[in-house]
Amino acid sequence: MKVERMEVEQLRDYLMRGAVLVVQVTPFDRNGNIDFEALRFNTEVLIEKRHIGPLVLIPAGSTGEHYTLSDDEWRKVVKTVVDAANGKVPVIAGAHRAGTKWTIEHARYAEDIGADGVMTVLPYYHVPMEEGLYRHYKLIADSIGIGLLIYNNPDVSKIYIKPHLMRHLVQAIPNLVGVKENTPYVWTFYEQVKAVEGRIPIIQGRGEAMYVPTVVLGAKGFVSGYANFMPEFCLELLKAGEALDVQRLRSLLEKLYVLEAFISEMNNKYGPSTTILPPPYTQGCMVYAVIKAAMNILGYKGGHVRLPLIDIRDEDVKRLEKILIEHMELKPIE
Repeated sequence: MKVERMEVEQLRDYLMRGAVLVVQVTPFDRNGNIDFEALRFNTEVLIEKRHIGPLVLIPAGSTGEHYTLSDDEWRKVVKTVVDAANGKVPVIAGAHRAGTKWTIEHARYAEDIGADGVMTVLPYYHVPMEEGLYRHYKLIADSIGIGLLIYNNPDVSKIYIKPHLMRHLVQAIPNLVGVKENTPYVWTFYEQVKAVEGRIPIIQGRGEAMYVPTVVLGAKGFVSGYANFMPEFCLELLKAGEALDVQRLRSLLEKLYVLEAFISEMNNKYGPSTTILPPPYTQGCMVYAVIKAAMNILGYKGGHVRLPLIDIRDEDVKRLEKILIEHMELKPIE
């Protein structure tokens, strides 16, 4: 069965109006095997929330621990989500490899099976020159007929597309549909918004907490790992942001603060981190274990993380449950 997908212009317009882009988890069992039935279940539950507000599904992103997946596993993960979505919700598949050739191969596969677009992180490992970085994205885009979402994340790559280069890419790539912008600096985010001159959306890539201060600067929606277990909350935050309802935004952020503080505590408790990067590029990765634990608590199927990430222990799961149920007033799915 052929999956109906959005054309490039449709996807760009959809993102420009603002959406919650759910970076989906990849559920692993205790032995580290992918639970594809669990992935399909989680996807179907998210699809049911589409009537509440605009969603996009992103399988095999950072939250999906894409770097731990074999090529065969990656293909199965992306296909599972595309098949489950079946055109009801746009799917932008993570296609991340350090080399251009293999990124193109993954992007073409995503197009072949019906994905609406691909998200491609900055090439990591060796640091390219600006010309090489430009040619990397230009060749990927020229090799596919679907939308390309640039994942501008300095934390995981050691590099960054600066505003002047972003402007050049926007002018040169007709199927560029947006940027997942992960700068930790609010002013740099604004410079990216100005650089693209309204041609494509700049999406807040650092989640809910950074969406609040950047929505007034032009952020078009946000990317969310928390939407794996509380999509209603995330869509409510999006709605408040689009309405510039400051009082509601502050109220929602107050609820979120306790969860964010818990995650920071987990980073310290299970640390120290092994990073040598300076602040603010030093946030820990316990957030992914917390997201999966939260999913399990609320009736989703988060499973476990894969090494080198580690799960949180039972005593911390119990504390997390109290935060989710009592403080954030989240209800388990039926």
